[in-house]
Amino acid sequence: MSSPEKLVIATRASRLALWQARHVQARLQALYPGCRVELLEMTTRGDQILDRTLSKVGGKGLFVKELETALLDGRADLAVHSLKDVPVDLTHPFDLAAILQRADPHDALVSNTVASLDELPAGAVLGTSSLRREAQLRARYPQLLVKPLRGNLDTRLAKLDRGDYAAIVLAAAGLQRLGLAERIRAVIPVEDSLPAAGQGALGIEIMADRSELRAWLAPLACADTTACALAERAVSRALGGSCQVPLAAYATVQGDTLSLRALVAEPDGQRVLRAQASGPRGQAQQLGEQAARALIEQGADAILARLATPSA
Repeated sequence: MSSPEKLVIATRASRLALWQARHVQARLQALYPGCRVELLEMTTRGDQILDRTLSKVGGKGLFVKELETALLDGRADLAVHSLKDVPVDLTHPFDLAAILQRADPHDALVSNTVASLDELPAGAVLGTSSLRREAQLRARYPQLLVKPLRGNLDTRLAKLDRGDYAAIVLAAAGLQRLGLAERIRAVIPVEDSLPAAGQGALGIEIMADRSELRAWLAPLACADTTACALAERAVSRALGGSCQVPLAAYATVQGDTLSLRALVAEPDGQRVLRAQASGPRGQAQQLGEQAARALIEQGADAILARLATPSA
C-alpha cells in the first residue's frame, strides 16, 4: 500500500478541538513521515450559538455538519471529533473510519470553593452543559441548583471563576488534554455520573468511498475502545439518543469480556432507569441493544417519547 502525500484534517477552531486535531496530525506524521498533514480550522453552528442549550438548538450534530461539508466538497480528507459529539446515526456518504484509544472517560468536578460535590451547600449553583449530567446530578444531589453552562472550555471556566457558579462539571479528558488537570477537584465516580457514549475517545470521520484513506487510518484505531464505543453507541442508537435525552452508556473490556452500564433518566432526576449487560467483546453491538431493551422494559420508551415531543 502506498503512503499518502498530503492529508487535510477538518477541525473546529476551539482550543480543545485543535488539540485533538493536532494529536491526530502528529500520529499521522509519525506513521507517514513523507506526508504533509494540514489542518483546516472551521467554526461550527454549535460554536456560534452560545445563549441556548444544545438540546434546544439541534443537538450534537451542530458540531459536525460544517466539517462534513468540507469532506463533501474535497477541502478536507478527514474530520476529527470528540466521539460523543458524533451522531450515532451517521449514514452514507460518511463513515467513522477509526476510533482512537480512549482517555479518561469520567466527568470531573471543578470548583474554587469545594473539593467534592458532597461539600456543596443546599442551593449552591452547579453548572453543566449536558442533560445527561444534569439528570444524574439532580437525582444524586436534589438540594443543589443545577443550571445550564455553555461555551468552550475556557469560557466555562471563566464563568466559574467570576462566581456565576459554585462548581461546574466537565469531561475530565478535555481538562487533561489542555494541561488543566490541576483544575479538577474530584473525579466523579461512574455510579454518580455515568459517562456519555464515547466520552473520552476521538473519532475520525471520512467519506465512505475513501477505502485507501480508511487503510491509512487503520493503525490509529484502538480495538478495545472501538468495542466499547460500538456497545455504547448501540444503546444510544436503539433509544434514539440525542442531546434532548438524558442518556448514558459506558463499557469496559477485561480480557474477552465486555461489561456495559446504561441509563435513561427524567431531566429532573426524579426517575433514573439503569441496565447492565456483559458478554463476549465480539458481540458489542448486541450487548448494547440488549441493555437498551432492558431500559425499554422499565419504561424508557415513555420517557423518550415525552422528551421527543417538541415544546411550544
